Amino acid sequence: MRNKQEPRTDGHIDVENHGAVLVARIDGGPHALFDAALTKQLKELVDRADRDPNIHAVVFTGTHPDRFLSHSDVAWLQQGGVGFPPINTRVAGIVSRMARLINKVPVVRTLAGMTRLKTLLQLDSFHATFLKMNASGTVFVAALNGSALAVGAEFAWACDLRIMADGDFVIGLSEVLLALTPGGGGSQRLPRLIGTQQSLVTILQGKPFTPAEALALGAIDEVVPQNQLLARAIERAEYLSLRSKQSIGAIKRSIYFGSSLSLEEGLQLEHAEFLVRDQSKEAQERMLAYIAATEATGELPLLNRETYARALSTGRVGGSESHRPGA
Repeated sequence: MRNKQEPRTDGHIDVENHGAVLVARIDGGPHALFDAALTKQLKELVDRADRDPNIHAVVFTGTHPDRFLSHSDVAWLQQGGVGFPPINTRVAGIVSRMARLINKVPVVRTLAGMTRLKTLLQLDSFHATFLKMNASGTVFVAALNGSALAVGAEFAWACDLRIMADGDFVIGLSEVLLALTPGGGGSQRLPRLIGTQQSLVTILQGKPFTPAEALALGAIDEVVPQNQLLARAIERAEYLSLRSKQSIGAIKRSIYFGSSLSLEEGLQLEHAEFLVRDQSKEAQERMLAYIAATEATGELPLLNRETYARALSTGRVGGSESHRPGA
């Protein structure tokens, strides 16, 4: 057991309950590094938040005074690349798909984890976790209390909302400076936020953004004073968490996965998500209440400014405002 006086050397996530919102404090040790221990705990937390109907949002922040997550533990990555023969991109793609399949079978994953495939399986695991965050009805908010490079930035961009502390901090992809390439989704998620050319130039340079630059480009959503960061992140998370968890999941899947498909395929995905929600008990009850309100007042509720403002603040039109949607 670790002595309480000794600093942690492995990653750890401490979770606090704030009603329907969880605050997850990421402790990456003295240097705020992302490592294998954090990969495992992050997966467990996202799985829990996704399946629990009472959890509507998770706010991630760092415990280091001026770092969200510095980057991955380089020793972890370096050791993971030792002992394999040189391979090309095509073979690497096949190996990556094999890792995804292995990770889906617990017994095989345990056995493979005792081999040189261990790091590969760990890296695949956090890719799968980020994708689950994108498909989940839970809202994930990155409260960037400081700098975030490489996987730190990729972690933030896998979240739904990014709020960054103002100060002498940076966020960006630095992998090229170690003769690497982004490996946690940065080359895919950043272009979807700020565009292909701007992403290409910054990733080729390995140059990060200041909070002001990131905000202007759309790489983050808001910049606030550091002493207000967590409160603001929780406030935004609570506001979005008032909406139907199932509807949020459908919207996120339609946008994250549908917007990169062809228009026809994207429309089909959106239609499928809509049909599931349209027949849900939750949506049916709200639509019937909306129809009844229209008939009673002779006006459409959402065309009344006060009613619309109230709907935005409560996350629902009509019904009991104390009821948590999707709970």
